[in-house]
Amino acid sequence: MAAFNNLGIPDMPPVRELYALKGSVINITYTLPSGEIMKFWDGDKIYLGYQLPKQGSDRSYGIVADEQYLMVSEYSGYGSDAEIVVFKRWEGKTE
Repeated sequence: MAAFNNLGIPDMPPVRELYALKGSVINITYTLPSGEIMKFWDGDKIYLGYQLPKQGSDRSYGIVADEQYLMVSEYSGYGSDAEIVVFKRWEGKTE
């Protein structure tokens, strides 16, 4: 949780809980600047994550992490129009 809170995203509420989520549930598609459409997570693996409301917006933040990477994305209902806010390697533990 601290890793997400330390990112300092101004309109993201503090992360106070994380849940075990199957990759197939959180694995939404993203359109990269090159136009390539991509998914980042293994559909069969379990990750820690949560969904938070974006303050002052009808969009949400999706946060997810495993032992090597963490991601914050922003999207509309049901993961549509998804954008990556932060995707980075980290050396944390998903506890």
